[in-house]
Amino acid sequence: MDSHRLTEPLRDLDAWTAYFRSAEIPVLASTAGAVADLREIEDEVDANLIGETIAGDPLMTLKVLAHATVTRPARMLTQPETVTAAVVMMGIGPFFRAFSDLHTVEERLQDMPEALEGVREVLRRAHRAANFALGFAVRRMDHDAAVIHHAALLHDFAEMLLLCHAPDLALRMRDAQRADPSLRSATVQNAMLNVTLADLQQSLMRAWRLPELLVRITDDRHTNHPTAKNVVLAIRLARHTAKGWDNPALPDDVRDIAQLLNLSEAATAPMLRELDT
Repeated sequence: MDSHRLTEPLRDLDAWTAYFRSAEIPVLASTAGAVADLREIEDEVDANLIGETIAGDPLMTLKVLAHATVTRPARMLTQPETVTAAVVMMGIGPFFRAFSDLHTVEERLQDMPEALEGVREVLRRAHRAANFALGFAVRRMDHDAAVIHHAALLHDFAEMLLLCHAPDLALRMRDAQRADPSLRSATVQNAMLNVTLADLQQSLMRAWRLPELLVRITDDRHTNHPTAKNVVLAIRLARHTAKGWDNPALPDDVRDIAQLLNLSEAATAPMLRELDT
């Protein structure tokens, strides 16, 4: 067992934020392997290739964007909004030096298969949400499509970090909700963590000074803006269809997505299934 795991909740949002700011962000073993392979051919690698290689790993995406804040030149007033832009800013050599020793989720949770499966479950949901979000953004011709994809992918990163650093607490919350499906996530989180994961996530993104657009459209409270609504509806759809397309909440999702995309509900329903293939 990892002696650095949290087994008891911290007292409040500030304590949780401080803890995760200094904690290691582990990445997927497949990402660590792919980065190591690219390092072997560093002279042939560009920022686009690196961006594509790690685009499917929300924890590595988070790690790179947070690191970019620290290394951003003073003359740059804005933070890069995508991994590719962050690597362009850093440079290829500095990127490989900064991420030469990547710790993995699989190593961290090797003695906790339930927690590792929990991370994989969140990842599957994140990938589907990011895919939906990108599809909606392209259909809306939104110039921020790449950032919207990142936002949907990162939307549940606090849950992944909790599973990595406090797996007992994360699994206890999951078991409580399985025992009583009527329990709201925020209620369980407040009771067991003294904080909600949504608040923790926003606090960490601000502490890491992530791009303002990314922070704003990942905040479920700002759903009046079409870009934020794009992300929220993609997350909702991914959650409601995680176990199939027969969830009773689905008609509401189809209606809201149809409004966002200015389509009929009859045209939206098959389009959503097409995006999921």
